[in-house]
Amino acid sequence: MTDLLSLTPDAARAALAAWLAARGAPGYRLRQILPRLWRRPVGSWREATDLPAPLRQALVDAFPLPRLETAAHQVSGDGTEKFLWRLSDGEAIESVLIPEGRRRTLCVSSQVGCALGCVFCATGRMGFRRNLSAAEIVGQARELVRGDPSRKPTNVVFMGMGEPLLNWDAVDAALTILNSPDGLGIGARHITVSTVGILPGLAKLATRPEQFRLAISLHAPRTDVRHTLMPIEKKYRLPDVLAALRAFARRVTLEYVMIAGVNDAPALADDLARLARPLGALVNLLPLHPGGAEGLAPSTRAAMQEFARRVKRHGVEAVVRRSRGLDISAACGQLRVELEPRRKVGSQEHAHAE
Repeated sequence: MTDLLSLTPDAARAALAAWLAARGAPGYRLRQILPRLWRRPVGSWREATDLPAPLRQALVDAFPLPRLETAAHQVSGDGTEKFLWRLSDGEAIESVLIPEGRRRTLCVSSQVGCALGCVFCATGRMGFRRNLSAAEIVGQARELVRGDPSRKPTNVVFMGMGEPLLNWDAVDAALTILNSPDGLGIGARHITVSTVGILPGLAKLATRPEQFRLAISLHAPRTDVRHTLMPIEKKYRLPDVLAALRAFARRVTLEYVMIAGVNDAPALADDLARLARPLGALVNLLPLHPGGAEGLAPSTRAAMQEFARRVKRHGVEAVVRRSRGLDISAACGQLRVELEPRRKVGSQEHAHAE
């Protein structure tokens, strides 16, 4: 059986065309079937009632459609929505939908858990479980579209659970599916990949011709401070990451979670600006969400504003972001960490392909 939802639209078209030809089916069936993957997605081939019943059953047998089961859905007072998706093997991942005017940004996961252990991140507390397939990554958007086409995301950010560039093959395919007109048709400039700076993955992303956006989880402008927050600094050191960004030749965003007494000193704002200015980078200053290491506290709003002003004095664009969804455990990995001890999922409860 072939997982069409993990294939790029071109590869899925080729697989379906060969299968239909082997069955002696007319060519126009391909034009009926392909949109049911992404443009007008069905939860089951049995829902594709424009197809003859025997063909629908044959599709069920040959190309089962993997689904994500909604294990939890929370809605914040600010409109942010948090989804906990149960996978076919009982694992769980999260995504967050953030509405803002006409924009609907979906934050997707790329792995179950994360191996990087950043001290401020709830996902790091669960460790690494496994990579997601392309179908499981894009399925976080597909389920929303299937339920209500008007909720299709306008923007997608790979800022959920996991490190995208450590799951490159699936993320590579997912980027194509998200962007392709035969997929979800989201513009490349509305799709952002966030990474701590995995150098081999950065090199692969740089070879893609589309203008996908890149965000770097920086969180400190000095190697010693960064290493206390992010163990990956020992393997992929900040000077090497910055060199890769200079070679990337596209504007990047530097993500900076502000932690009181750790990385919010005024001198660090100057250091951060000196790194960002040659890159022409935008600096996103983010309040610390709960759920990471104990003993860490968010910087005050006043401290964040002063930090931003200091960065801007160097001619660098800096934006202070507000927390969204604090009343619904919207921090990455937070909902899973909170719910996991309460409920063990038996195999009979897992989501299955049809």
